[in-house]
Amino acid sequence: MTTGQQAPEVDGAPDPRRWKALAVTLAAGFMGLLDVSIVNVALPSIQSGLGATPAGIQWVVSGYALTFGLVLVAGGRLGDTLGRRRMFLIALTAFVLTSALAGASVNEAMLIVARLLQGAAAGMLTPQNTGLIQDLFHGAERGRAFGMFGATVGISTAVGPVLGGVILAVSGESSGWRWVFFVNIPIGILALVLAMRLVPRSERAPGRLRAEIDGVGAILLGLAVLGVMFPLVQSEQGGPRRFWWMFPLSVLLGVAFVYWERRLARGKRPPLLDTRLFTATPGFARGAAIGAVYFSGFAGVWLVFALFFQQGLGYTALQSGLAVTPFALGSAVAAAIAGRLVQRWGRRLTVAGLTTVAAGLGVVAVLVRVVPAASVGFAVALPLLLAGIGGGMVISPNTTLTLERVPGATAGVAGGVLQTGQRIGTAIGTAVLASVFHAIALPGGDYQAAVSVALLCSVGFTLLALILAALELRHDHRSEQRMSHKVAATGPFE
Repeated sequence: MTTGQQAPEVDGAPDPRRWKALAVTLAAGFMGLLDVSIVNVALPSIQSGLGATPAGIQWVVSGYALTFGLVLVAGGRLGDTLGRRRMFLIALTAFVLTSALAGASVNEAMLIVARLLQGAAAGMLTPQNTGLIQDLFHGAERGRAFGMFGATVGISTAVGPVLGGVILAVSGESSGWRWVFFVNIPIGILALVLAMRLVPRSERAPGRLRAEIDGVGAILLGLAVLGVMFPLVQSEQGGPRRFWWMFPLSVLLGVAFVYWERRLARGKRPPLLDTRLFTATPGFARGAAIGAVYFSGFAGVWLVFALFFQQGLGYTALQSGLAVTPFALGSAVAAAIAGRLVQRWGRRLTVAGLTTVAAGLGVVAVLVRVVPAASVGFAVALPLLLAGIGGGMVISPNTTLTLERVPGATAGVAGGVLQTGQRIGTAIGTAVLASVFHAIALPGGDYQAAVSVALLCSVGFTLLALILAALELRHDHRSEQRMSHKVAATGPFE
């Protein structure tokens, strides 16, 4: 494993630029995560502007998510090896260029290729954020920094439909979709300039890059993730039914990956992913599982809401985005506060947040069935705000608690693993919720029943994440009791 990734300190003091550097890197990470959801509201504009086919439109959405998820762990490992700053600048430059390519696309094929490349750039960019936080911040400050990162993840997903609707309303339906991509260019260039000034360099020993890049592991893990995600992102075209054989194949590839990584570790060669991260780092495996299951319920609701409000109720893209704004607002405020409280309250915040999300979405599922269609948008505002507050108490603290004990030399890989789980969870949840919605809505046009049942599925995923979080809280409590008994019996210095 490489070392020397810690930010430079002056006379033992932390880098004075750390908060400004964090703001810049989070702004760039926000763009990459935002492009997962913002394009959804622009799909009709893309279809009319390029004459895109339904299958092509599906690939514009799913291709980005697919390549994003494929490269996360490899991107984190490259950041651990090459240095966070270097990988951040490389990935951000690639993201700006591919965003320009997407906005300038002249046909469906060009846009799909651009989205595949853009997703890969975003996947390389995202894990550098968690690695930089591990390097730049310590103690209570790290909790606050991860709180801001968690807020970025949650808000970027929730606010995508709103910003997309605003951009389309300002730039027009015919070519507005291009500005969904072009808006990344000036923001990305500004972030590049600021990052070169503010993000500190990290030292690494020269001449070790080739020895530290685990190409076989990267291929095995990439194929394993592909085997899970490809059928799911193709769910609208019957992907799980047509490509079912990819699921058992991905299991075999995953077993081969674990065997290979353990073999490298025993041979004293640096693996892509040291599997001891799951066994020797307290709370990491369980925290990653909580995040993956929660995203299965959380991320899919935005597509379902967009379909319900626009197809079922005839809302414009902007109106549809504004209808879910209370969730984004609640999530933003709660995540910032939770980041400050996580060191004191720990896993209890996650448990409380998941309970609140389940309650809020459960109320929405009931209201959409009993409230007249004309009043639904207003009726669901308060429970969506409640669910958003809960969501802010989940992502931010869970990210902090999952990564806080990860060694700095593997912080990028750990962040990539956490994000990969969330991307797979997003693919699973989106496939399940969209399938349920379409199965009920299409035969008879009962959109209110469709969104209600889909939301209850989301509540089910959230309750499963709540069970995992409660088990983790119980485990933490027992660990604290054992430590207290040990100190009481032997003294604090034995």
